[in-house]
Amino acid sequence: MKQITASLAAFITESLGFAVPSRAKALAALETLGIGTVGGLLFLWAHLPGGLISGAMAATGIAAIAGRPLSVPPIVTQAVLVVLGISIGSVVSRQLIQHVGAYPLTIGLLALATFCSTFASSLYLQRVHGWDRTSAFLAGSPGALSQITILAVERGADLPAIAVVQTVRVIILTAALPLVLAATGVAPASTPGVTFATASPLQLGVLVIASLALAFVLRLMKFPASWMFGAMIASSALHGAGLVDGGVPLWVRSMALVGIGALIGSRFARMRPRMLIGHINAALGSFAVAILISGIFVAIIALTTQVRLSDTVVAFAPGAMDAMLALALTLHIDPIFVGAHHLSRFVFVTIATPGIVHLFGRTQDDVDD
Repeated sequence: MKQITASLAAFITESLGFAVPSRAKALAALETLGIGTVGGLLFLWAHLPGGLISGAMAATGIAAIAGRPLSVPPIVTQAVLVVLGISIGSVVSRQLIQHVGAYPLTIGLLALATFCSTFASSLYLQRVHGWDRTSAFLAGSPGALSQITILAVERGADLPAIAVVQTVRVIILTAALPLVLAATGVAPASTPGVTFATASPLQLGVLVIASLALAFVLRLMKFPASWMFGAMIASSALHGAGLVDGGVPLWVRSMALVGIGALIGSRFARMRPRMLIGHINAALGSFAVAILISGIFVAIIALTTQVRLSDTVVAFAPGAMDAMLALALTLHIDPIFVGAHHLSRFVFVTIATPGIVHLFGRTQDDVDD
């Protein structure tokens, strides 16, 4: 019994990120969040769409490439994801459920788009840049980066090259998507995002407790993006049932948006400039192929359904799930629709990618040799 209790306590400690960071890591985290805050405020001052996220990401990305050892501790990351999940769930209303009838069709098309995009991107990397099949398939697969990394290690793929391609795609989408939506008139050039009242202290306490509890349960079940989706589901249920009215304060939500931007930008701290430069052409080329394929399917949905174009664009964007959900929140785009599609893509990629690599990648004998 003592062993079971100790094991559970260890799991909870690890899951919640209770490990006390060293002085160097704490200073790196403060520097990361400080740079992200300055960048987010500058973009917000310039009235750029998605300013807090894009500005924080751009500032931390530049600093990381310049050699600063930037990082965000796990406990801060988890807190940011929980706040974003609560905020997304807070906008649940009957109006947002109107698109539910279109979900099966659009999710089916998303699965097909993901399949086509992965094969087209991998073919590009093989034919143009001479990549091996396994590395090309893993680099072309959108999302589920942790699963992709595990497969890359197991199959002896080029992990640094895959990391560059995957990271550059997320960075470009997070920075460029708000600007493109604004420039084309699909989303307002300057939007305050989703606005709603702040919940009472008692309701905020209920929101936080319910969100953390469900997020922890989902984490025990190995559910993808458990911190964000657990909080989002709990918040959605409480708001949909009319038990809670309002969300977290604006300043808390703004800090979370800066945090997710800083988290994305800090990924470049793990990349050497020489490695980044060596694979940048492959990253940009495969990104262009993926966007072209996704654009074709977005056009099909826009012409055949009543789903808003802005919702479809963000839902089909081959970017990180947490970043796209945060953008949906700031750009007044249906976060429930976007979340359902990005979760579906995550599940599809997680299930399909190992089979694709097994069938079309290098054999295990070649890897072992």
